[in-house]
Amino acid sequence: MEIPVPSGTPRQTVFEKGLIYTYIGEVLVSVNPYQELPLYGPEAIAKYQGRELYERPPHLYAVANAAYRAMKRRSRDTCIVISGESGAGKTEASKHIMQYIAAVTNPSQRAEVDRVKDVLLKSTCVLEAFGNARTNRNHNSSRFGKYMDINFDFKGDPVGGHIHSYLLEKSRVLKQHVGERNFHAFYQVLRGCEDAELQKLHLQRNPALYNFTRQGAGLSALESDEKSHYLAVMEAMRVIGFSAEEVGSVHRILAAILHLGNIEFLETEEAGLEQGHVAVAEELLVDHVAQLTATPRELVLRCLLSRTVASGGRELIEKGHTAAEASYARDACAKAVYQRLFEWVVNRINGVMEPRGRDPRRDGKDTVIGVLDIYGFEVFPVNSFEQFCINYCNEKLQQLFIQLILKQEQEEYEREGIAWQSVDYFNNATIVELVERPHRGVLAVLDEACSAAGTITDRIFLQSLDTHHRHHPHYTSRQLCPTDKTMEFGRDFRIKHYAGDVTYSVEGFIDKNRDHLFQDFKRLMYNSSDPTLRAMWPDGQQDITEVTKRPLTAGTLFKNSMVALVENLACKEPFYVRCIKPNEDKVAARLDEDHCRHQVAYLGLLENVRVRRAGFASRQPYPRFLLRYKMTCEYTWPNHLLGSDRAAVSALLEQHGLQGDVAFGHTKLFIRSPQTLVTLEQSRARLIPIIVLLLQKAWRGTLARRHCRQLRAVYTIMRWFRRHKVRAHLAELQRRFQAARQPPLYGRDLVWPPPPAVLQPFQDTCQALFCRWRARQLVKNIPPSDMAQIKAKVAAMGVLQELRQDWGCRRAWVRDYLSSATDNPTASGLFAERLKALRDKDNFGAVLFSSHVRKVNRFSKSRDRALLLTDRHLYKLDPGRQYRVMRAVPLEAVTGLSVTSGRDQLVVLHARGQDDLVVCLHRSRPPLDNRVGELVGVLAAYCQGKGRALEVRVSDCIPLSQRGARRLVSVEPKPEQPEPDFRCSRGAFTLLWPSR
Repeated sequence: MEIPVPSGTPRQTVFEKGLIYTYIGEVLVSVNPYQELPLYGPEAIAKYQGRELYERPPHLYAVANAAYRAMKRRSRDTCIVISGESGAGKTEASKHIMQYIAAVTNPSQRAEVDRVKDVLLKSTCVLEAFGNARTNRNHNSSRFGKYMDINFDFKGDPVGGHIHSYLLEKSRVLKQHVGERNFHAFYQVLRGCEDAELQKLHLQRNPALYNFTRQGAGLSALESDEKSHYLAVMEAMRVIGFSAEEVGSVHRILAAILHLGNIEFLETEEAGLEQGHVAVAEELLVDHVAQLTATPRELVLRCLLSRTVASGGRELIEKGHTAAEASYARDACAKAVYQRLFEWVVNRINGVMEPRGRDPRRDGKDTVIGVLDIYGFEVFPVNSFEQFCINYCNEKLQQLFIQLILKQEQEEYEREGIAWQSVDYFNNATIVELVERPHRGVLAVLDEACSAAGTITDRIFLQSLDTHHRHHPHYTSRQLCPTDKTMEFGRDFRIKHYAGDVTYSVEGFIDKNRDHLFQDFKRLMYNSSDPTLRAMWPDGQQDITEVTKRPLTAGTLFKNSMVALVENLACKEPFYVRCIKPNEDKVAARLDEDHCRHQVAYLGLLENVRVRRAGFASRQPYPRFLLRYKMTCEYTWPNHLLGSDRAAVSALLEQHGLQGDVAFGHTKLFIRSPQTLVTLEQSRARLIPIIVLLLQKAWRGTLARRHCRQLRAVYTIMRWFRRHKVRAHLAELQRRFQAARQPPLYGRDLVWPPPPAVLQPFQDTCQALFCRWRARQLVKNIPPSDMAQIKAKVAAMGVLQELRQDWGCRRAWVRDYLSSATDNPTASGLFAERLKALRDKDNFGAVLFSSHVRKVNRFSKSRDRALLLTDRHLYKLDPGRQYRVMRAVPLEAVTGLSVTSGRDQLVVLHARGQDDLVVCLHRSRPPLDNRVGELVGVLAAYCQGKGRALEVRVSDCIPLSQRGARRLVSVEPKPEQPEPDFRCSRGAFTLLWPSR
């Protein structure tokens, strides 16, 4: 489906608006915008993921998605062929395709798949560094062809890959055209390495100091940019799996190539040496090369100045070079070393990407998506052997394009029974045959010239071409066409390619085709102590005396690789991306129509357009067409009841009045003009929101009803479950408390089971009731005479709140100790008389508590006294004067008392409007008996009975007030103290307690 442009809208305006993609059939045409556009990223990927090719505007993601879906759905190998001239955006297009594939795969986050994806993405960065260079047409031009196979498992996740490289332009290592640079790797090492590493490599940062990078030194990017690119390449190599030793070897090899380029040779008059009459101008460079390649200096010098040949009798002869021969050998070595380095990098990446542990019998057959990013058609002012091979490659790919697209287009019409007029298109098979025909083709003649005995020059090769192809319609030369002065005699020949005429200069054809490197250099590199460099030269282990087969020439190797590539692509389902360069100046938003028209012609797009215009712009299987447009017709929505899908499509088109612009095939509908599709799409776009609302309404109702049913089920389950839990809990309570009525414990040792949350308040109430019931059972068995003591102890326990651990609760409380003959054997009678007199005087009803005490007054004097607590008064008595009353305080005036947390018997009584009374209970039987709790309990129980509050404080440092003065009283344990007594210091009292 081609996205139409409204009539009257110039293509210039469309391009300026950022619409850089369009379709010709299923061929995507991409125009390089030379600027960043917001067309990529996760949102754009989500927009195209899982969609058909025609459902979204033209985009690289649409082609990548179509190739991925075809591979995943039909388990069929696919390939994406990206073509166009240098600077048209092929490399960037391949990057976006790789990013899309990486983004839509591995939803389960498998580590092995993530590893493969990382290597696939990072390999592009590394290959660009070693295989790309700045040219006059492109600042990041690929100087090699790349075809990448990505292997997928049955789930559609990448599990491996393999990269094939084609025809690296290694001559660029030696020399570049004006305005161009060497490969990026050289400048990145010079600009990016640390100073210490550069010193080890014997390099300086200025590229102008080296012959191989001098031409492009003035074109170098900012040093910060080169530094960032270098760091990105180092990080990519680390992710891929290059070791630190391997990266160091790569740097040393690049540095060795730069030093090799600076070696110059001088003719000398000295004789008698095996090197002949040639010497190295600066032998320090030889030392650098030997060190960096880990080879002996003497052998490096010998290989540069001479070569070893084997005579017929297997005798070795060392033949010295002339200066020209030495320079040729040096250049050949530099090119070969860089080519081997590049091939090693590719093989190293392939070794990491190879699928691991894949067994077709267990895992199933892997499917493949191939991505071809290869150089486009090239026409320079001077075209040499490299341009000849590149253009031959494009002829092969154009031939495949013709076979798979144009020829397939016409065959589809015949297969579907569509009557149409055949369109003639240019078939470039004759040009391919001119290049690769056995015995007579250009490559065959070139190989013959390279293998012939004697001196064969490029001029003789050209004469041979003229002899073989003088009558060929696509070949000419100055010899065959003397009037054409655009070519020179004995140098140029011209081939009429499908993309236009190209004039080639034969100078250097034979040398470049031979690609000859003396065996001495191969053995030198193979014997290096650097394992990485040694691995690049396996053919160096061959002895010079061995008779070997003549190696294949560069042209033959390239032809064989192209034949294999085309065969590989032909067995896959192809998808095409044709890249267009809008102008020669690499300026954004500017379209040079003449330049674009030329590219459209040689990319074969004109033939494709003619076939499409003569035929039909779009075709779709009937089921797919109905699936997309059935909602626009009442007879097909939601499902048709007609006899066939073809009848349903016919009814749909008749309702829209479009039956005159279509043709019906056996299995597909063919649509002639894009306007028909636009009409259908507009009708569909109007109905989609209504259908969406209807579906949303139905779906929301379904969800609500489902949620309601679920809630009902949940509540029912919860209700029955709660009933079960309540019944189970009550049954467990009943089982555990069956023996609770048994005395004397009455269920004290029973453990309450944890209740359900809903029964927690109920269980709290039950526990309180059980405690009251158990207390009732215990209390009703207590004699009435002991009830007052029990109440006092309960009151003491309540007010002390476990702040005082030992308060005498386990002994019997006598209360009136002064009347007891046991506790007061000498004066109990006297106290009884005093008690009778006070009862007659004050009319109190009962004695709450009495005991001997040690008191301290405000004058810091301590005396023995007696304490009497009745239900009317608190008395302080003097036992030395027949218990005469020293002080009487109404009991209503007592507001509280304070005690400590220890075993001491200190008590501070607080009365409203009077001084606090500080006493220590003593002279008890047994000695130091604990009676503080008893005093607290009887006083608290009395106050509770009267309904008034009594403040009881427990503190180890008790504040008190005497005559308005604030003081503190504390306790100090003192084992040697015989009896408790007070010590006064600085306004504070300290009870010295005999701790035994």
